[in-house]
Amino acid sequence: MSQAQIDEIFALLDSAAKVLIDQDVLPVDWQNNSQITRSKSPEHGDYASNIALTAAKAAKSNPRLLADQLIAALPDYDSIAKLEVAGPGFINIFLNTEAKFAVLDAIFDKHERYGLTDEFSDKKIQVEFVSANPTSSLHVGHGRGAAFGMSVANLLEAVGYHVTREYYVNDAGRQMDILAASTYLRYLELNGEQVHFPVGGYQGDYVTQIAQTVKTQQADAYVHPYAEISNNAPEDEVSQVSEAGAKEIVSGDKNAHIDVIIANSKKALGADYDIFLKAALSDILADIKDDLNDFGVRFEQWFSEKSIAEEIEPVLAELDSKGYLYQKDGNTWFRSTDFGDEKDRVVRRANGLTTYFASDIAYHKNKFERGFDTVINVWGADHHGYIARVRAALTALGIDEKRLEVILVQFVALWRGEEKIQMSSRSGKFVTLRELREEVGNDAARFYYVARKPEVHIDFDLELAKSQSKDNAVYYIQYAHARVCSVLEKINDKGFTVDDAQGQAQQILLQAEAESELMKLMAAYPATLKRAATGYDPHVLTNYLKDLASLFHAWYNDNRILPVSIIADETPSQEELDLMQARLRLSKAVRQVLANGLSLLGLSAPTSM
Repeated sequence: MSQAQIDEIFALLDSAAKVLIDQDVLPVDWQNNSQITRSKSPEHGDYASNIALTAAKAAKSNPRLLADQLIAALPDYDSIAKLEVAGPGFINIFLNTEAKFAVLDAIFDKHERYGLTDEFSDKKIQVEFVSANPTSSLHVGHGRGAAFGMSVANLLEAVGYHVTREYYVNDAGRQMDILAASTYLRYLELNGEQVHFPVGGYQGDYVTQIAQTVKTQQADAYVHPYAEISNNAPEDEVSQVSEAGAKEIVSGDKNAHIDVIIANSKKALGADYDIFLKAALSDILADIKDDLNDFGVRFEQWFSEKSIAEEIEPVLAELDSKGYLYQKDGNTWFRSTDFGDEKDRVVRRANGLTTYFASDIAYHKNKFERGFDTVINVWGADHHGYIARVRAALTALGIDEKRLEVILVQFVALWRGEEKIQMSSRSGKFVTLRELREEVGNDAARFYYVARKPEVHIDFDLELAKSQSKDNAVYYIQYAHARVCSVLEKINDKGFTVDDAQGQAQQILLQAEAESELMKLMAAYPATLKRAATGYDPHVLTNYLKDLASLFHAWYNDNRILPVSIIADETPSQEELDLMQARLRLSKAVRQVLANGLSLLGLSAPTSM
């Protein structure tokens, strides 16, 4: 049954409800919020409607009695064989045999566009995701946000939204200064200086590689004595491991230490400080872009934090003019508690520098000024406390905070056997997204990243992701697609052709319960896409594809597509050929739906495995 037919049946029941409104059974202001769902077993029909249950309160009537009245008010409809009331008041819908095959016609009519709609074509939506600080390569945690955000964007496009995928490049602020100073210290080391590398610096080998590039190009042109760079720096962090195995800070202040290193580096280098900043930024950002591109993740917009530097003061002035800023302890504060935040937030420090939050206010104002109806931020779970203050700022600026959707993506724990891999971006000890992809492949990585709700932690099992078994869901789905391709190849090898016209003419032979269930499940694909898209929930689609693949495999194992006579190189009967063509039509439809769904998740649909 196609989505169009579902819509028609909904309209049919709605027209019956309007008859009851004219008869004063239902009030004139009653709104039809009912649903049509696929029945779980044949004895309950093909579909069921809950319209009587949703309308019973408004009608002040028993739902079963109201269901009988609705059925009586229905006009004739050729595709419906019968309707009956079940349970507390559901209306079960039994289709005529021909209607069951309409989904096959719809699939072969639309092919790769089956399931797609333009329902929300009047809406512009932005999905901002990943947005990792360009201070190191992407790690496996960033990969989840990348796969999830891209899948959400694809699904939104599938139902008609005009989508802009955006990466917010944090190319300003303290973290970039730490990266630049770390690169400069490695540069000094490469030029023979004895350096105490700070605990708060970026310690990965990639920093040394960037410094080597600068040294190759500029030799020792920017060398200053380390004593000058570390002058007046307080003691760095000193720690020890307790008897219980926990890290304990004995003395020092790593933040104060690195801040002095940064300040002295800027003073010593002057304008040349930007050479180290730009070298690190361009190298790491290029690496991130290449990594995401190879992962099948693309962005229409790479938005620089620096580009909104001139927008920060005007937005703070606007908030001040509305009475939402005040001075305290030398800092400038935003009254975010006026809008439900747990405490007020600093937007300008006593030293005159604006905070990252101030930049974020300007950035979000900029987003909505670009004309998006809705903005979706995909953030890591550690940003949970940040949501309230951003929503508060939007409200203070007169922007409806409901237009901002924030989806928090939980962390990923990577397991190799029974060993949990520990990760730290600052120390450089982490498994990169590139390393993960090289080990398990893009498809396995992307599928397992989106196969669970974003708020659920993922324990990424490397061995399972690489296995070729029923327990590996993505392999099982792709294998269903490849199985159909294999059957078609065998038919060709045996000298037979796939006759689509004959398959359509003989599809009446598809009378097995599993065949009806396959068609009903494929008919539910458009509604599944809409639910996954509007709920920002790709795992709805992964579950659907698992169900479709499982049902197909079970049917395939119990029903021979190629007659025994063809396999034995004997002449098949016309009856065998008719059934073969009908089953091929069904199999090709399954293949098309699997390919469509896999594509939206950014996964391949292999023809052989």
